[in-house]
Amino acid sequence: MKKIIIAGLGPGSPEDITPAVLSALREADVVVGYKYYFRFVESYLREGCECIDTGMKRERERAEQAFALAEQDKSVVVISSGDAGIYGMAPLLYEMAQERAVSGLPADITIESLPGISAFQKAASLLGAPIGHDLCIISLSDLMTPWAVIEKRIRAAAFADFVTAVYNPKSQGRYWQLYRLKELFLQERSGGTPVGIVRQAGRPEQDVTITTLADLDPEQVDMFTVLIIGNSQSYVSPSPRSTRGGEGSKDYVFITPRGYYRESISLPTGGGQVGASIMNESFRTILSEMHHPEVPRWRLWPLLHAIHTTVDFGMEECLWMDERATEILYNKVADGSLRHIVTDVTMAAAGIRKGALERLGIEVHCYINDPRSKQMAEEKGITRSQACMHLAAEEYPDALYVVGNAPTALFEICDLVRKAKMKPAGIIAAPVGFVHVCESKHAVKTLTSITKIIVEGRKGGSNLAATLVNSILTYDDAAQLKPGRDL
Repeated sequence: MKKIIIAGLGPGSPEDITPAVLSALREADVVVGYKYYFRFVESYLREGCECIDTGMKRERERAEQAFALAEQDKSVVVISSGDAGIYGMAPLLYEMAQERAVSGLPADITIESLPGISAFQKAASLLGAPIGHDLCIISLSDLMTPWAVIEKRIRAAAFADFVTAVYNPKSQGRYWQLYRLKELFLQERSGGTPVGIVRQAGRPEQDVTITTLADLDPEQVDMFTVLIIGNSQSYVSPSPRSTRGGEGSKDYVFITPRGYYRESISLPTGGGQVGASIMNESFRTILSEMHHPEVPRWRLWPLLHAIHTTVDFGMEECLWMDERATEILYNKVADGSLRHIVTDVTMAAAGIRKGALERLGIEVHCYINDPRSKQMAEEKGITRSQACMHLAAEEYPDALYVVGNAPTALFEICDLVRKAKMKPAGIIAAPVGFVHVCESKHAVKTLTSITKIIVEGRKGGSNLAATLVNSILTYDDAAQLKPGRDL
């Protein structure tokens, strides 16, 4: 039986060629294709198999050659990179078969198409799981499709919130089209939308980068690149593994949720699980809209908590931390050296997750309503907050000190540390207001021997101080981006 097999070779790596395609190649009398792709198949061909190159941009001649060889009863395999049905040779050969039938040419040639791994699938696997939901593929090549049609499709994809894979994003003669696509997507999508850039997927030159729509630089893209633009639910997550490729992506994965995870935890009973689901989804949204989600995990985790609590992305600029502060403080919790937390006011204490405290065996202390603090404040002519820190220093000098209200408490902590009357395991400095707030935070920064997390400027508050504590207590959940375990 006369047959033409159209074979998708995948993106270029031997391990990505399917067994069905390998079998067809081994049985072929002749392989027709563009010479660039022969190097991927030569080792699988039997002796005497002929490779015929029709040249670049001569797809029609390639198809005609395949039919002519099939009429000679030769086993013909037409090769195409990726999947032959996606911007490949398959549509052309089927169309030509119909044309031949209408023209009265022999119609006894069977066409079989063998699927291959498309470049966008390979790129997606390198990025993580960016195509987990509805998606579309758009080519920016206007050689055979008018730009007006392409732009219409770009607008539709952006508006409909499809995850979008972009083929042929740029060439020497086409340099502005990707700029226009970015402009159109930004009309419908957040600038923080994740974008995966994969060059030479599956080949030795492979490079993988994760960026955002706002930061996408078309000048860093070439004709060997596939882009994947996330939808409104896509997010970038810290990863315990490394994707193979560019430095910018090795510690992160690009995920578009399908819904299974949310469905499994959003149960109709057990309010904590539903609350965790909402918080998880909030964190993903925050991550997708952050200007700089690529920061180290020890900084990212408290940032996510701070933004979640305040709905203020300005936290990216004003949250100051000692190097690896979250990690250092969590390790003290894990090894048992941090067992007490002191807060300046009861509201800060109330915001610390009770589930985490119980799980970790940590006690929270607040002296603001202790009669001794009132008496000391009156006797010494100081504020109740200052008196609280005096009492705490006597009983828990090595606790984690958390200030979300009173700058005088911060000043007192600094004074007590300098007098060697206490050495806190760490300090969270987040008083809010207009009087002496900034100055108190500047003072805390001078305590170089103590690990600190500081909300710079006038911003702060007890709720913010508490959520920063929560980020420390749950730091072991940061790698999986699961913030709601102890709700």
